[in-house]
Parts: sequence; structure tokens; C-alpha cells
Amino acid sequence: MADLEKLPVTVITGFLGSGKTTLIRHLMQNAGGKKLAVVVNEFGDVGVDGEILKSCAIPDCPEENIVELANGCICCTVADDFIPTIEALMAMEPRPDHIVIETSGLALPKPLLKAFDWPAIRSKITVDGVIAVADAEAVAAGRFAPDVARVDAQRAADDSLDHETPLSEVFEDQISCADIVLLTKPDLAGAEGLAKARAVIEAEAPRPLPMVEVAEGVVDARVILGIGAAAEDDLAARPSHHDGADDHDHEDFDSVVIDLPEITDPADLVARIERLAKEQKILRVKGYAAVAGKPMRLLVQAVGARVRHQFDRPWKPGEARAGRMVVIAEHNDIDTAAIRAVLAPEAVAAQ
Repeated sequence: MADLEKLPVTVITGFLGSGKTTLIRHLMQNAGGKKLAVVVNEFGDVGVDGEILKSCAIPDCPEENIVELANGCICCTVADDFIPTIEALMAMEPRPDHIVIETSGLALPKPLLKAFDWPAIRSKITVDGVIAVADAEAVAAGRFAPDVARVDAQRAADDSLDHETPLSEVFEDQISCADIVLLTKPDLAGAEGLAKARAVIEAEAPRPLPMVEVAEGVVDARVILGIGAAAEDDLAARPSHHDGADDHDHEDFDSVVIDLPEITDPADLVARIERLAKEQKILRVKGYAAVAGKPMRLLVQAVGARVRHQFDRPWKPGEARAGRMVVIAEHNDIDTAAIRAVLAPEAVAAQ
């Protein structure tokens, strides 16, 4: 009976820009009557995903049920941030029926699962399931190593060689930890790309995993909520590159926050982001901008040179009409001055 009374938690993990936030927005609005709470763990100094989700809060998932943790990886700040946040959500009236955790795109899921063994919460909460969101087009294209074909050939020739990049390890750990994999952006991948993505994931997965194609985050909540996996008790079946390590290292990646003055042309901002991706190996850009003459805030999300933007909400009364972008890249590829010069040349010139 104790297990039946535990509050279920679903962990949403996935590579940069795979569609986690879009998925959670859909879940919030189509939870089948469940009262949800959402925890967003951002990578970097400014929360963007949390703001996106709060902008579409509804009675079954009100704004106060959406919590951002931007002080670092939640599995590294368990005592200071994660446990108090979970306890606060459990103490809410009415108590949520289900908690959804959106991890950073750079997070390793297994250390987070271990956090659920903390004495303060382990008898009160259970990991209902781990959902890995994978961009089918990116997986099919083999973007988890500089030259996937060459790496595969070297592995075949000599098992002692290991040419994995940090991104490949993140991806493989997320797949290894998953109960279900959602293949997003199937329209961009096409039938051939989807088949290739499935083959890549099947090769990486330590056990057979169900895979579901999902466009624009639309999936029946019954597919991913209520799995009953109790993943915190099933860690041995979820191998990680970092098993046996006392902790894990996030120094392979870095982020920089760029404040933007009001812009006049969204297309120009998109072109600047595309330039960053080509010239400086930027992995991810996300944030918002103020467009002159427009009452709405411009939301921007980019994966590599693929940029999406839309007006998401009106500027609030008294809110400064200024933009802010989080730029993420591998640690050795971060050049803050060069990034600022491309994204905000007007601000640099004024200094």
C-alpha cells in the first residue's frame, strides 16, 4: 500500500533542442484531469524554459506549480535545491497528482534517479518513468560525434579505442536510462531518417525500448504518465558511462548570457544566430527579444543553425523591453566576446 501512496514523478530527458519543453506544454494542457507540477532545471544563469511554461499555465497546472531550478544541475544540488523543492510541491494544497521534471539538455539522468533515494523523500515519492526525447533528424544524422562513420570503423577495428565525444555520452546515458523514447520532428527526418534513428537507438539501448513518433509535442498523456517503472529501484538495468564515479562533471559544456537591446528585424537576429552556429560551433541558443513596434515578446529557440521564433506573450506592465539569450557550447568553443559581438554588436559598440 505504501507504494500506491507514493507521489509519481516523470523525468523528461533529452538532447539539446529535442522538444522537451514543447512536450511538457502539451502535457500541461492535456493531462487527462491530473493536477501537475513541473520542475525545470535550466543550464545557465537565466531561466527561459520555465518562463515558456508559465506563459501557458492552466488551472490543473497553475503558475505556482511550475518551479525553476537554475543554480546548477539538480543532482549536484540535492540538499540545497532539489529536496526542498520536492517537499514544497508535496505540501501544496491541493497536492499535485504527478510531478514532471524537465532536465537540462546536458544533464545525465542516472544521478538524478539516485537522488530519489534520499531519506527525506524516498518513502513518499517514486520515479514513475524516464522519458527520453530524441530529435529523430539529429539522431539519424549522427550528430553525437565529429565523424560518426570513422568512429564506428575505428571501434570495429579495435575495441580498445574510445572516440566518443561528451555529447555522445550524454545521448547514450539518456537512452540507457529511459523507459520510453519519443522521436520528435518526424516530418524533418522523413521515413528514412526515422528508420535510421530507430536503428541507432536500438543499438545504444541496453534493453528493448518502445519508441513513439511525436510531432509538436502531441502525445497522449496515458502513454507517458502512469508507467509505474519505479526507476529508483531499477538502477542496475540503466547503465551509465559514469557508473562507479563519485560524481559527474559538467565542465565539458559552458554557457554565456547575452543581453540584447531592442531589435528592429527578427530576420536579422535569426541570421546572426545561424552565423554563430556556423562560425563558432554553438550547440544551442534560447531566449527572447524585444522587437521595436511590437507589443509581444519574441521567443527564440535554436539548435545549431536551425532557428525557430514566435511571439509568445505581451510584455508585462513595467517590464523592461529588452532581450536575453542563453548560448550553450562545448567548453572549448565558448568565446564570450565573439558571441556578444555577433548577437549584440550595437551594445558592444556603445561600450
